[in-house]
Amino acid sequence: MVNSAFAAETQQAPAQAAPVSAPKQAPAPQDVLVRMHKELQTALKRSQAERRWVMVIDLRRCIGCHACTVACISENKLPPGVVYRPVTIKEVGVYPKVSMEFLPRPCMQCDEPPCTEVCPVHATYKNSDGIVVVDYDQCIGCRACIAACPYGARTFDFGHNYLEGTPKGMEFLLSQEKANAYENKANIEYGKRRERNGHASPVGNVRKCHFCLHRLEAGILPACTTTCIGRATYFGDANDKGSLVHELIARADVVQLKKELGTRPRVYYIY
Repeated sequence: MVNSAFAAETQQAPAQAAPVSAPKQAPAPQDVLVRMHKELQTALKRSQAERRWVMVIDLRRCIGCHACTVACISENKLPPGVVYRPVTIKEVGVYPKVSMEFLPRPCMQCDEPPCTEVCPVHATYKNSDGIVVVDYDQCIGCRACIAACPYGARTFDFGHNYLEGTPKGMEFLLSQEKANAYENKANIEYGKRRERNGHASPVGNVRKCHFCLHRLEAGILPACTTTCIGRATYFGDANDKGSLVHELIARADVVQLKKELGTRPRVYYIY
């Protein structure tokens, strides 16, 4: 006969296993935009003499999407023919091993800019933040600075618009009359509202990249930096030894365009 105590013990439900805790997940890496934004706020607390704005472009991460170009056009209300941030494309290799190289080319914001020296009315100069700017009210449109810039970073505003030659007043289309309201919206470059109306500045002036100076003064990164989907563009204060750009420009694979000219550009490239 089976022992009743033994039978009762064997019929008991098996012991529950101790719950297994889920493995701890590593925190998600911080987006470089968040870091650069924080570093920008820190830099703005210092005096202009203590900071040095620079841009670093990682060509290994650039995919040639032109998002930076489009963002710049939208931010600064640029008309046809005026481009602050072109991206040049070069085909390299021999078929079938062919690839494309992309080179975003903003103004280099040179510390020794040849463009400022040739202006007959001193309309272009380096401001107290070290950025090369253009005084639209002073500029006479002679375009000497365009010829002097070795980087092709300056263009002239001839007053064109994207709606030239489009239908007028047609009910089934937006038409020039309605679309002009957007195209003629004021830009706020250099902190001043300028309506695009007739021949008033900046029409008839030379125009160029200014690192989105109006955004920097408001504590916002340049438009090209925030819209780069490959996170290939970095911006910040190179004088801050803890900043991302300070780390990047110390790399061995960093170069500056046409450094041999002695222009001392503030835009660096990682190859």
